[in-house]
Amino acid sequence: MLISAGLGLIVGVILALTGAGGGVLAVPLLVFGVGLRVAEAGPIGLLAVGMAAALGAVLGLKAGTVRYKAALLMAGTGMALSPFGIWLANRVDNRGLSILFGIVLLLVAYRTFRQAHDQPVGDEQPARTRPCIRDSGSGRFIWTAPCAGILALSGSVTGLLSGLLGVGGGFVLVPALQRYSDLAMPSIVATSLAVIALVSVTGVVSGAIAGNLNWMIAVPFCAGALAGMMGGRLIASRLAGPHLQYGFAAVSALVAIGMIGKFIL
Repeated sequence: MLISAGLGLIVGVILALTGAGGGVLAVPLLVFGVGLRVAEAGPIGLLAVGMAAALGAVLGLKAGTVRYKAALLMAGTGMALSPFGIWLANRVDNRGLSILFGIVLLLVAYRTFRQAHDQPVGDEQPARTRPCIRDSGSGRFIWTAPCAGILALSGSVTGLLSGLLGVGGGFVLVPALQRYSDLAMPSIVATSLAVIALVSVTGVVSGAIAGNLNWMIAVPFCAGALAGMMGGRLIASRLAGPHLQYGFAAVSALVAIGMIGKFIL
């Protein structure tokens, strides 16, 4: 329990410093630190990330930056696919899931490095040519079939990965909203957090029903994550910047190589 709480503390600090996307390291920490299988670590990591995302979503709602209709559409498709991801995770061996997770983590590391080195993905595309644009008067999305389709697809991928690997999916949602919408970054982050929070509920419940949620590890892990997140917020503003992103990318890449190498070498 002490090890689990300590690992949760690390995840909480990472979440505070890097945002909900930092929760992608929760599963590897549980795999290496406690010896869980990916299918067992996934729901626990998802519970911790979901709690952090819910806090961010509530703050976003109060600030009026959550596009709640878009969030509900993405969350709806994600929640429909999340149980399938759980079902699939229980039928894929731990070696295959670990290698897949490592590949996903490498992609996260690459994108984080690119964000720190260049401008965010999607800035090169003129805002008015994107499928999801807002009305200049009301500030709400002008709903079209392409807009609804891309949001539903983004939510579906998020839900599938959420159930399969226990990741929140911020690394899918944020780039999708950046590339295909004209939302400002605060609104993109807040909307993504709302989707992650909602989809996480389905993933955690499905994982518990499937018998993959070890509460003896989950409770201290989440308590440590909350403590780390609150403590990390006190220093987040002083550490934010490209150097922090480079560090997160490097750690993610090393963990990914470790997860892949463990089952290949």
